[in-house]
Amino acid sequence: MIVSWEWLREYVPLQVSLEDAVRRLTMAGLKVESQSAAGGDWAIDVEVTSNRPDCLGHLGIARELSVLFGQPLQIPDANPAASSAKTSEATSVTVECPELCPQYSARLIRGVKVGPSPAWLSRRLQAIGQPSINNVVDVSNYVLMECGQPLHAFDFDRLRGRKIVVRRGRPGEKLIAINQKTYDLTADMCVIADAERPVGIGGVMGGLETEIGPSARNVLIEAANFTALPLRNTARKLSLFSDASYRFERGIDPQQLDWASRRACQLILELAGGELLADPVFAGTPLPGKRPPITLRFAQVPRVLGIDVPRTESVRILSALGNVPDGPATDESARFVPPSWRRDLSREIDLIEEVARIHGYDAIPQNVDVPLQPSHRNRRDRVTDAARFVFTAAGFYEAVTMAFCSDAECDLFTPRGELPRLRVEHSSRKHENILRQSLVPGLLTSRQLNERHGTFDANLFEIAKVYLKSSFEEPEARREPPMIGLVTSRPFADAKGIVESLARRIAPQVSVIAKPSEVKQFAPGRGADIYLNGTLWGWLGELDRSVTDGIDLKEAITVAELDLTLLETNAQLVPKSVPLAQFPAIDRDLNFVVDEAVTWEALESVVSASAGTLLERVGFGGQYRGKQIEADKKSYLVTLSYRAPDRTLTAEEVDGWQKKVIDTCAARLGARLR
Repeated sequence: MIVSWEWLREYVPLQVSLEDAVRRLTMAGLKVESQSAAGGDWAIDVEVTSNRPDCLGHLGIARELSVLFGQPLQIPDANPAASSAKTSEATSVTVECPELCPQYSARLIRGVKVGPSPAWLSRRLQAIGQPSINNVVDVSNYVLMECGQPLHAFDFDRLRGRKIVVRRGRPGEKLIAINQKTYDLTADMCVIADAERPVGIGGVMGGLETEIGPSARNVLIEAANFTALPLRNTARKLSLFSDASYRFERGIDPQQLDWASRRACQLILELAGGELLADPVFAGTPLPGKRPPITLRFAQVPRVLGIDVPRTESVRILSALGNVPDGPATDESARFVPPSWRRDLSREIDLIEEVARIHGYDAIPQNVDVPLQPSHRNRRDRVTDAARFVFTAAGFYEAVTMAFCSDAECDLFTPRGELPRLRVEHSSRKHENILRQSLVPGLLTSRQLNERHGTFDANLFEIAKVYLKSSFEEPEARREPPMIGLVTSRPFADAKGIVESLARRIAPQVSVIAKPSEVKQFAPGRGADIYLNGTLWGWLGELDRSVTDGIDLKEAITVAELDLTLLETNAQLVPKSVPLAQFPAIDRDLNFVVDEAVTWEALESVVSASAGTLLERVGFGGQYRGKQIEADKKSYLVTLSYRAPDRTLTAEEVDGWQKKVIDTCAARLGARLR
């Protein structure tokens, strides 16, 4: 934001040097980047943070200076004389989309004489980098830079039907903007139209056909409020940015609409003549009412800042900044109603920050004792730390990948099927503009870059969010679920063992089951849906060569993606002690031949249920298909481990349980021993 030193002093009678004013502004949170000579004036470049749109005008900066130096703020009067004729008799305004344009007001001036601006107006605009166009357009720019409220002036005689309609864009509509470029309009854009056609893009830029030219005689002045998020989307979709859109994106003060409109009309009457019609036309929703008060407890000021600011000084600072006292202050507290232009003030801590920055951050000693309480790791932190330990112990490296990807990258792994993709429309991101729905594509890209640089054993994992839905009605866990992703060149069985180790380390009491997966990127028969205690936890499998060849990966790749929230829900963060086994275990192998349709999960379940209470573990020893067994059969090697807590088992005891396992598997699954 470039401001003029001469212009600022019109509102605040400052008797201080420019250097002193710059220093105090910077210490109050409005960092001055530079100051440079501009004719007989000084142009000051102020960095205005996004939460302070009230300072995107000279009056906002002047208000800060008036409080910092204890000088009165002189806001110009805006009471233009009006004729007896009413604006509603000459024009009308209809707002069809109040969700995009909550408030819209219009004033009409007849009989203006468009010409060059006076020297003082041209000089001030040029000092802040604004070219002078003509007296009417310059006034709208002047008021914008004065108070931060964007305005627009239409050549009223070029408005068909002599009316304004605020609506959504329609299919096939186009607009030639005042920058002489043509833009396609869509239904999600706010359009300012007359009775027949668009004449402006709401809050962004006006149209060329109705701009104020030398022949304009009647001028309609627009002062409106546009909803920030849709306007931001419009500006980025069209790659069209303006001083107006910059301010509307950050939020304007709706209570200032009428003052800005009156101020512009007053200056136009002074510089271009004409007759102002009485009573502006207003359409849309009512202006916001009084804001709820905020209580400031004076004891909180020294507790937070570490220094004592006198109670009277705190009240003076907050009142001078526009906060209205709500009743008399007591020795303990005071209540303030924040001004309409400070929507960032909503909590007690916000008021304390205002006191601190005006009192002076430099007044807080460096060695002051501020009571602090160390934070503690929450449940999510402890689970993610344990997950990192498991993966790094297994030889994995943690990766941090971009949250954005392209359509082609998104197609690399779609375990949830074809979900609507959330796109970001921005001029700087035309291709990789999709918020990721899986961590795997980013990890595959990292793997590809590693291979390209000669590193062929980059086993990677990442713990981060994916983005599935944009509706804020959905809970965050569904919109942006945190996931664990991994990519490795190790075989499926090794990756499955790592996933099982992760579960045992964090939630040792749960069961991990793998079932055949339908994810289309997995090689046939090499993918699994992973269930944690019967609930879908994620996906694990070897990618089909068509996927890896498509991104030029040399080695076969196994990937996994797991739900961190489900793991966190089942986490057992306090380990339970288990006595060490005092007696040896007896291991036995069974090699079953089963039908092709019988899964390992089904066989393991029957074995576990029939092997008795002394069974300690069931292990997968391998799977075989070949010449020694029928074409529609396969064999599983099952490893069983038996152990008794109070004695050494005998072979006869184990043989009895083994026979029961064999008989049960034969009866339920048609299994036979090889």
